[in-house]
Amino acid sequence: MKVHILDDWFDTLRRLPCFALLQDHDVTVWTDHEPDPGKLATRILEAEALVLFRERTKIGAELLNHLNNLRLISQRSVYPHVDVEACSRNDVLLCSNMHSDTPSFAAAEHTLALILASYRQIPQQVASIRAGNWQAGVGRTLRGRILGLYGYGRIGRAVAGYAHAIGLHVQWWGSEAGRARAKADGEHVPESREAFFAGSDIISLHVRLKPETRGIITATDLAQMQDRALFVNTSRSGLVVPGALETELAKGRIHAAVDVFDEEPLRDTANPLLTHPNVLPTPHVGYVTEDEFNLQFTDIFDQINAYDKGMPTHMINPQVWAKTT
Repeated sequence: MKVHILDDWFDTLRRLPCFALLQDHDVTVWTDHEPDPGKLATRILEAEALVLFRERTKIGAELLNHLNNLRLISQRSVYPHVDVEACSRNDVLLCSNMHSDTPSFAAAEHTLALILASYRQIPQQVASIRAGNWQAGVGRTLRGRILGLYGYGRIGRAVAGYAHAIGLHVQWWGSEAGRARAKADGEHVPESREAFFAGSDIISLHVRLKPETRGIITATDLAQMQDRALFVNTSRSGLVVPGALETELAKGRIHAAVDVFDEEPLRDTANPLLTHPNVLPTPHVGYVTEDEFNLQFTDIFDQINAYDKGMPTHMINPQVWAKTT
């Protein structure tokens, strides 16, 4: 099959063990980002299978309508960036492994790194010493503080393990089913949502972005956070009501560490999530490690090979496959 891989910005995949899974295919790797659907369609016109790097490129009807050779889109995890109806109309099968048993330890580690860097003012201290100065301020110790984890899933539980190791107390919130699982496992769940937000020194989101979770964190939630509390988002920007975090930051009360943005790549250099002194931003690198890529793209390339053998897996719109059999 003619396989096109989008948005491998550092040409990483060729150097990983998983790439050998594509040895029987004609592979083209694109190392830049093309946001224009028309221009993108021209460059990938011959593609029979398209590989996505998470949500780096939106796949909509305008693009799909021009890709007459495309039969398969292979990716991993949720797919808010893919127009599934347009895929089906164009007889394109979408395959995505939604149920990996292995958490993204990379994302969990990055969450801990952001918390540590924020509390110890690491970016400010580095900037100070590089400028020829010495200490830039006084940080805070994490041990004994309360970490509120929103979302009782695999990544959240990995973060909890790291948190316990450095002496943080952990409490949980999330869906009713998630809270029930946490309680059944003997975890601490506050009596109310209000108590969770008001009683946490740090709040970290670990929820998948789906229609039912979009905007799940409201301005009221953020307003209930205590002064100097830290809000961490390594999941998805869309989980927070648009503008709510920026509004609360403008009050100067809370701090934030964010790895995800409404626009990615972020071009607005005046965005307060980049410029506000209480924010530590990183460019969506929570999952960006060689080890994590090898894990994820092993799944993705396995899906391509399964399709090529006539036995597709992890089908999101199986009616497309049914039409071909």
